[in-house]
Amino acid sequence: MTILANGMVVAGTSLLVFSLILVRRMSRQLPAGGIRRRWGLLTAMIIVFVPGYLTYGSVARDSYRGPLDLLVPVIFFFGAAFVLLVSTLSLETALDVRRIYTLEQESITDALTGTYNRRYLDRRLDEEVLRASRYGFPLAVLLLDIDHFKKINDEHGHPAGDGILAALSQIVMNSVRKTDVVARYGGDEILVIATHTPLPDAAELGERLRQRVEGAEMGQANEPGGGVPARVTISVGVAAYSDELSSGQSLIQAADQALYQAKQAGRNRTTTAQGISGPHRPAG
Repeated sequence: MTILANGMVVAGTSLLVFSLILVRRMSRQLPAGGIRRRWGLLTAMIIVFVPGYLTYGSVARDSYRGPLDLLVPVIFFFGAAFVLLVSTLSLETALDVRRIYTLEQESITDALTGTYNRRYLDRRLDEEVLRASRYGFPLAVLLLDIDHFKKINDEHGHPAGDGILAALSQIVMNSVRKTDVVARYGGDEILVIATHTPLPDAAELGERLRQRVEGAEMGQANEPGGGVPARVTISVGVAAYSDELSSGQSLIQAADQALYQAKQAGRNRTTTAQGISGPHRPAG
């Protein structure tokens, strides 16, 4: 009787220690914040239970006389088993959720630039257009294109062009709001969905992006073999939701037309669907 009771207490303590390892591992899978703190509370409770089990086992180890004396050790053992089961299932669930999230991110993310891909862009733009139509929210799109990108690829190779495009994408993503959507539209074109943004504000955003790209060092001009152009410029086309531009496709077409006008006007400038936002020095 005594051996069985002591064995249950020791086994329960071991299960709690193993549960503690699982809970700590699961906590690392969770983002910082309230959820992780709440699981931290469970960790603290398990830490308290372990010395409690050990203390009880040491005090009561020679006091077991009959079946009723086994009640507490049995409760201790199955309580620890329950904690272990919950911890195991929680860890498996957290890992599955993380795996699903990773797969989902990979399915909607462009591997080169880290922006969203065209599939996600089309779906999200349709959602934002529907929201703008239903609630009257302003909505704008910006289409960015690297000036003389073909020349960069021809003279420095496609890896250099890929590096320039990736650097541009990072500048754009770091310059817009979290509510905005940055996606690779195709080739060297980056499209920004600026939510809750009227045309004048979108034009200001486009000009701000143009200036930041113009002032940024994209590559290393002194690398062996000529290197990558240290600085590049972009042209930006801007369009906003209206009665005439009431679909995602029409918005993109208008932004693309504005981008074409910016190219025709000398590049390195921001153009809206209503006209050029201001004269700028053409790219060389």
